[in-house]
Amino acid sequence: MKLFSNKRVLAASLMLNLFLVAGIGGAGWRWWSAAQTAGGTNERGLRFAANELAPDQRRAYRLALRDARRTMAAPLQAARDSRQEVLRLMGAPQFDHGAVTAALARTREADGAVRARVERSVVDFAATLSLDERRRFVAGLERRSSLGSANATAPRPISTAGERTMP
Repeated sequence: MKLFSNKRVLAASLMLNLFLVAGIGGAGWRWWSAAQTAGGTNERGLRFAANELAPDQRRAYRLALRDARRTMAAPLQAARDSRQEVLRLMGAPQFDHGAVTAALARTREADGAVRARVERSVVDFAATLSLDERRRFVAGLERRSSLGSANATAPRPISTAGERTMP
């Protein structure tokens, strides 16, 4: 008598093939669904805050941000260099607390200058918008930038009827 009958080998082969087809199908479905939802969910950051505005306004906003980054190239590089210096100093055989603290202070100073310039360009752009456009821009900032993260814990405004409104 044979060690394995043909029926058992056929059943095992069918089960293995069914498992492989289901696995490949499931992986394909997950890949496809992730690609479908990636268009809007990964758009985080200031550059996407104007997505609800007209195309010419989006373009103007992105140009303003680009100009702000270009004018702040030196402080951006200084911040990068300071971060590398902090890592180098912290990994050195002799830990120099004062040098690490000074490098961190330089990093904070450069980051603060860059942030101030970018925020100024955002405010300057917002000043050019109408009230309705500014509200859409603010909604974009809340959803897509770090400016909106603090609003997650803020209390909802109270309506005239005394009930809290939905966000």
